Amino acid sequence: MSSERARKILYRGLGCVAVALGFVGVLVPGMPTTVFVLVASYFFGRSSPRLEGWLLRHRWFGPPLRRFRETGGITRAGKVAALGSMWTAVLISAGLLVAASGKAALAAILLACVGTLTILFAVRTIPERT
Repeated sequence: MSSERARKILYRGLGCVAVALGFVGVLVPGMPTTVFVLVASYFFGRSSPRLEGWLLRHRWFGPPLRRFRETGGITRAGKVAALGSMWTAVLISAGLLVAASGKAALAAILLACVGTLTILFAVRTIPERT
């Protein structure tokens, strides 16, 4: 198997995992959806035009993904929602992890800090649609 083929298989698999986590995010309060859709789009765009097209046409995932592709950013309200849901999930996770491993709980919080900085400073804020 060529390395290119192996990479495409890996990316397709990671894209499918991201879509599955996005579906969980639709159903579970506090679990983000859009970030997983963006990750899935990245992996599908590099491995499967068919799956990328499916994602872009999907009734739940397509609109935010297309909006992000058009504008290259997220609205202020979107950032607030993303940060609120991320921190809700992280704090619940850290609370559960602390019993098993304080280091794992700390790692979850540190990763959330990296995510927060990324959302605040690396992702462009776009105006709300009217």
